[in-house]
Amino acid sequence: MDSFQHLLTVFFSFKAYVMLPIIIFLIALAARVPLQRALFSTVALAAGFAGVFIAFDFFVANISPAVRQLSLARGLSFPVLDVGWPPLAAITWASPLAAISIPLVLLTNLVLLAVGWTRTIYIDIWNYWHFAFMGVLVMSTSGSLWLGLSATLVLAIYCFKMTEWTAPDVERETGLKGISASPISVNGLVPYVAGVDWLLDRIPGIKAINYNPAQKKQAVSDAEDQLTALDMLSEPMVIGVLMGLALALAADYGLKESLELSVHIAAVMYLLPKSAGLIGEAMMPITTALREQVERHFPSRKNLVVAMDTGFLMHHKSVVVTGLLLMALAIGIALVLPGNRVLPLGDLPNVISVMSLSVLMMRGNVFRAVLAGIPVIITFLWVASSMAPAYTELAHRAPAFNVEGLGLITAFTDGGHQLRYWLYSLYRAQWWAIGVLPLIGAGIFFTRRRFIAMVK
Repeated sequence: MDSFQHLLTVFFSFKAYVMLPIIIFLIALAARVPLQRALFSTVALAAGFAGVFIAFDFFVANISPAVRQLSLARGLSFPVLDVGWPPLAAITWASPLAAISIPLVLLTNLVLLAVGWTRTIYIDIWNYWHFAFMGVLVMSTSGSLWLGLSATLVLAIYCFKMTEWTAPDVERETGLKGISASPISVNGLVPYVAGVDWLLDRIPGIKAINYNPAQKKQAVSDAEDQLTALDMLSEPMVIGVLMGLALALAADYGLKESLELSVHIAAVMYLLPKSAGLIGEAMMPITTALREQVERHFPSRKNLVVAMDTGFLMHHKSVVVTGLLLMALAIGIALVLPGNRVLPLGDLPNVISVMSLSVLMMRGNVFRAVLAGIPVIITFLWVASSMAPAYTELAHRAPAFNVEGLGLITAFTDGGHQLRYWLYSLYRAQWWAIGVLPLIGAGIFFTRRRFIAMVK
């Protein structure tokens, strides 16, 4: 077990854009994709994922000093540091539970596929850490490996179903068939978003508002129609410039720093969709071949769905615009929210990923997605603040991440995730978590009914 744990730790020490393509290449060969096509798709996938990570890293490197300066300029203090998701992943892979979780989740997925209880093929091995992290949290408080593994499986099975039930939304909005988003950080919001969308459809006036940049024309480069003001505001680059100027102004930046920050954010907003589009293109031949092979072995299993990381959704304009607007709102809300102790920094760009599937469920309507996203941001901040002592204690036990001198740490989105927090509280038998159990069940049931209505 120790040697396997060591191999696991080494393997997951690689960057995701190195590790994931290796896994996908092996899956492509198993699905009998021709070697040359498998190699080309793998390289394209690696380049696309690397582009997304590079864009996010560049974004963090530019926006974090501005956010810190904003806090200083306004005389505010936040005792909890948002270090992003890496410490949470490091905590997970340092635990012996992780070594058991991966084969356990894989086996569970195959069994549920075989008996027809899911149509999801969950190949996103990297994001298994989300499941295992749930188990680590439960095990840290209960001392029971079995309770930890049960929490891991509960979250995994939930994700299998949500990935399956949102595939029609992905196909409708992106044209990509048989693929959907995998992480619990995204799927955890699905019942909530389904309920909010249903509610907004029944509010006069509100239901008619539709701001959907994805339906607007691409920016013209030749002698085509002139761009209107609304067309300009549908471009992530333009919104990036405006966001940069607003943040620079709030942080008391000079003219030079303000213009540089604006251009940098605009560049990220241009490069991010390009890299994400490459991921989607690279995955389609592999996804198609994998579905065909599984359907060959399970002839009664049709319309299978391959679960992938959200990188392939980053090319959707409405996703990027929603993420940008909610990032700006997250900073503003954090400054004034009672009970909040964290200023979003390391995990701030993850808002684009977290809300990506929600945007597609709302048919690309940015207005609705932002409206639904505000309570999500508020609860992220409260939960991330509340869980900081637990995350800090666990991080001190993880040799792969050094937290000395950082004080209390958390992760704004992954550390503040509402469903994980509820399940963690349920395993601790907290009364409020038990009390909302029927509401959670009703949300899942409603989401299933929504899916059935969409595929009829």
